[in-house]
Amino acid sequence: MHRLYYSICMHCRFNFETLGFWFPWSLVLLVVAAVLFTYISLLLVLAVCLLSEGQRLYLHWSHKMGIVVTLAFAVSATAVLSEVWSKEWKTLLLSLQVTAPFLHVGGVLFLTLLSWPIALHFFRMNKRVHQVCLLGVYLGVFFSLYLVPLAMYSPCIREAGTLGPKPTLLGHRGAPMLAPENTLMSFESAVEAGVDGLETDITISADGVPFVMHDLTLQRTTNVEEVFPNRTHTPAALFTWSDVQQLNAGAWFLSWDPFGTVSSLSPEQRALAANQTVPSLAEVLGVANRTGRTVLFDLRQPPPGHPYRDNYLNITLDLIHTHINSSQVLWLPSDQRGEIQQVDPELQQTAGQTASIQELQDNHITSLNLHYSTMSLQHISKYRSVNISVNLYVVNQPWLYSLAWCSGASSVTTNNMLLRDIHTPLLLVTPEQYSVMWVLTDLVSAALIVCIFIFHWWRERGLHFWSGSRQTHKTGPYSKFRTDPVESGRGRWNPFHSESPTRTLISLPLDLNP
Repeated sequence: MHRLYYSICMHCRFNFETLGFWFPWSLVLLVVAAVLFTYISLLLVLAVCLLSEGQRLYLHWSHKMGIVVTLAFAVSATAVLSEVWSKEWKTLLLSLQVTAPFLHVGGVLFLTLLSWPIALHFFRMNKRVHQVCLLGVYLGVFFSLYLVPLAMYSPCIREAGTLGPKPTLLGHRGAPMLAPENTLMSFESAVEAGVDGLETDITISADGVPFVMHDLTLQRTTNVEEVFPNRTHTPAALFTWSDVQQLNAGAWFLSWDPFGTVSSLSPEQRALAANQTVPSLAEVLGVANRTGRTVLFDLRQPPPGHPYRDNYLNITLDLIHTHINSSQVLWLPSDQRGEIQQVDPELQQTAGQTASIQELQDNHITSLNLHYSTMSLQHISKYRSVNISVNLYVVNQPWLYSLAWCSGASSVTTNNMLLRDIHTPLLLVTPEQYSVMWVLTDLVSAALIVCIFIFHWWRERGLHFWSGSRQTHKTGPYSKFRTDPVESGRGRWNPFHSESPTRTLISLPLDLNP
């Protein structure tokens, strides 16, 4: 439930950063999807129950419309989400590396349960062709599912003793679930939570002071609308440092509660959060230097016409030399990398995209800062073989952290400080253990299916469970139950049938030959 709420909060956050106001549209979308798919699931369960008893399913027109609406909603929602979160499809594929073994077991279980109505209808069909088609399709799907693990890959299925060290944590803008992001309280909270490094974003003010700010404007995380109402949408880099110091950077966190964690703060912590201001880069470097943490920051070049557009790198470099050991800084800006390396070779040159090993070595790159969607055991192993570490961002879920661990990542940037409590990856098994689980699941499933088919074969032929009461159907594909709603002159009125005086949403034909 916490992960679901966190996901919803992240979607609301996206809405705020994009449109400038908060609205939980993803929560509305989730509720609508839950209602529609619960309805479809109940309809499917009822249909299976009817079919398992040899009854035909008569769908009322309203159900047909409901199915159409659900399908239309699913297609529309998928299209919208694909446009808004196109990168997240890779997340879905990555999640299969953890969930696929469980999905395989669940799929086998579902098809095993489905064998009951399949076997029932198989033995009640009059035509051999229908029987062959039904059984052929069912067995084809089942055997395909049985063999799915042959194509399954997960870096957490590995030989014992080959797992690398646990990835260290870099606090994404500090600890934004515990304090307002990119404030001193946030960075200090991250240090107290046990992170090994701090990640942030730097903007150069109009008078040449590097300060901490992720967004292009000050609207989302400060009260700029109150202090400078006519400059709400002005780029942050066009404010002077004295202007920035007048802004409150913590009240929004208490008001909007972006991660649902404000209630866990003590009164003292809330009071501290309410009075946070925008820190300078010098203050953040001071925290890192005092606590021995590394610092990774993204440095945004000032806009055209800015007085420090051409020498913003030198200003930042001078500040580093004044406040922290250069070896604690992961230098991410790619502009003038060669010159920066000559001026300060102690900086940990960090690249934000993949490249050939030769190119990385020529640029003195010692670490990579990559989005988690690029995660690959083969690529990370290749880089680590030449002492190039890999940091993945932004990793918040335990399953994603587990994959990063199994893939060999050196560190991850995260909002979730609870990842430090994970001591072993999820689904860490040896290939032999997984093979046993796979084969055992398939064998048990096959045995149950054979027993179900034998049971229905006995029942339909009056062996053991039934004795000499075989009935025949004059028309239709089944050989036992009559499915006509009312037989003229001798049938009973069926209140469930769609053609009865009182209609219901699903018709349930009754046996007319008691």
